[in-house]
Amino acid sequence: MSTALAARHFDLVLAGPVGSLDAYMQTVSAIPVLDRDEEHALATRYRQDDDLDAARRLVLAHLRFVVHIARGYAGYGLQVGDLIQEGNVGLMKAVKRFDPDVGVRLVSFAVHWIRAEIHEYVLRNWRVVKVATTKAQRKLFFNLRKAKKNLGWLSHDETQAVAIDLGVKPEEVTEMEKRLASRDLSFDPAPGADDEDGSFMPAAYLPSPAQDPAAALEADDWEEDSSNRLAAALDTLDARSRDIVQSRWLTDSKLTLHDLAGRYGVSAERIRQIESNAITKLRGALG
Repeated sequence: MSTALAARHFDLVLAGPVGSLDAYMQTVSAIPVLDRDEEHALATRYRQDDDLDAARRLVLAHLRFVVHIARGYAGYGLQVGDLIQEGNVGLMKAVKRFDPDVGVRLVSFAVHWIRAEIHEYVLRNWRVVKVATTKAQRKLFFNLRKAKKNLGWLSHDETQAVAIDLGVKPEEVTEMEKRLASRDLSFDPAPGADDEDGSFMPAAYLPSPAQDPAAALEADDWEEDSSNRLAAALDTLDARSRDIVQSRWLTDSKLTLHDLAGRYGVSAERIRQIESNAITKLRGALG
């Protein structure tokens, strides 16, 4: 394969199957497979001389294997094109780390890197809430889902068998089984969501402070007690002081100092003094 042609094909790898997936698969299937000697020579050139053209040819020759592996993860509800892109990243990492003198073929070495990248992508995107974070949980996620394709809920004996086979506790198998059976829910029901889905949204189960009978009763009692105490405190004032306080603070149409000065034939400063003394008496009564 010429250097220019290899470069064009390598651009296809980086872009991934962004157009027609069938066209991408046909293209990678047309790339010749390397025999053992060709693969060893290219890997040696890349490892010893950092020959990027050799690395490109190694990657291109193994794209068909990435497609084959990625299609095995189609049951997770993710786009096969995206799975292929992630697998391509794993393939390029494998080529970078491949040692041709170990005696194994690149495809045997790369399959672990390809699967690792696809696994990470599936775990990141399968659910909004992560279902597997530890190494044991990740192993359970993929193996248990594969084992349950044709089964319902695991019986006690099946759970024990899976736990022994995967080297985990039976409780971890049961917990992962519950996670696989669950589904993501929006916190708030989306506009147009039917009543059945909306009734199970987490927001529907949050208590509302406004609906607490005890808090509502307490607020009503406090308001009534405050009103009674204020009325009793106002009764301790003389008629003029009471009228000034009510006109200034306890009505919707509040009067100014000058309005009240005209009403009582005194200066605005005198009204302010009377108001100040009356408020001091009210605070003493309410305290």
